Amino acid sequence: MKERFKIFSAVHVFLVKDNWIFLLRRAHTGWSDGQYNVAQGHIEEGETAMQCAIREAKEEAGVDVAAHDLAFAHMMHRYSIEETPPHRVYADFFFVARTWKGEPHLAEPAKSDHANWFPLDQLPDTIIPYIRTAIQNYRKNIPFSELGWE
Repeated sequence: MKERFKIFSAVHVFLVKDNWIFLLRRAHTGWSDGQYNVAQGHIEEGETAMQCAIREAKEEAGVDVAAHDLAFAHMMHRYSIEETPPHRVYADFFFVARTWKGEPHLAEPAKSDHANWFPLDQLPDTIIPYIRTAIQNYRKNIPFSELGWE
């Protein structure tokens, strides 16, 4: 039997408060270092997208988010144009949290070197391009997009 194509899945968490979003600048990883990102990560085996969002918010931003405080924000079917070959295809799930326990901070210094709040309408120039697109789509209430397919 022919092996089926495999797709990667990642979850991204928008921590949003009063039209500001919490971003972390990647460092020390070899992937998108020097660019801002949201708390995010690959879905692990046996883990749901919501469970991944809760885990990543804790690991990367140091906050406790409950499942009922997460709302679907966007989904992106993405050909990973940011990565060097071999390129990957992703199903990216984006959730927004407006409440959580704790104060967001840089909780994983092995993967980031700076964290700060940014206005949703003034994102830094050095944000990962597909993250910028996802935030813009969230703000426009666009639930689905495709990116990198040319």
